[in-house]
Amino acid sequence: MTSRNAAATRQRILEHARTQFAQHGFAAVAVKGVADAAGVSPNLITRYFGGKDGLFLAATKVEIPVTDSFDGAPSALGERLAASIVQRWFGAPGEDPLLVLQRASGERPEAAEALAAFLDANSLEPLHHYLRDNGLADAEAYRRAAAIDAFVLGVSTRRRVLRSELGTPTDLQAWLATTIQRLADG
Repeated sequence: MTSRNAAATRQRILEHARTQFAQHGFAAVAVKGVADAAGVSPNLITRYFGGKDGLFLAATKVEIPVTDSFDGAPSALGERLAASIVQRWFGAPGEDPLLVLQRASGERPEAAEALAAFLDANSLEPLHHYLRDNGLADAEAYRRAAAIDAFVLGVSTRRRVLRSELGTPTDLQAWLATTIQRLADG
């Protein structure tokens, strides 16, 4: 097997794992089921990922350019963040590693830790710095960033994990934009 084929096989396994973990949660997913869906032997999952735990951690690696939403005036922060959030939520929900982490965080301590670390590093802290750099005192900037972070996580959990309908993407984006802006403005 060439390294190119190995890389493609590894990627195919990860894509199927993301989908299955997002749809069914950690406990319900079997290595054999992922292997069958990817058209490979379960031994390859052990070889590439060390087993189900390693596969889960690899499948839930999250990379989101959240800081792109911080380019611009504070008065339009809610609009930029809401547009980014709604685009992610209505994109490819079955394969979103952030959704996988959200759903698994109640059953896997490492998923909860990974989700918290991701949110701290990619949401809370950059938002805190953005608000502070735009004129708020450090403690107030942190308080507002934490409120926005908690609000978005709560709405995300309600919509994506509990699967509640919260309106059309357009309506949801408008509501998120308004609420995030109010939280940012204090």
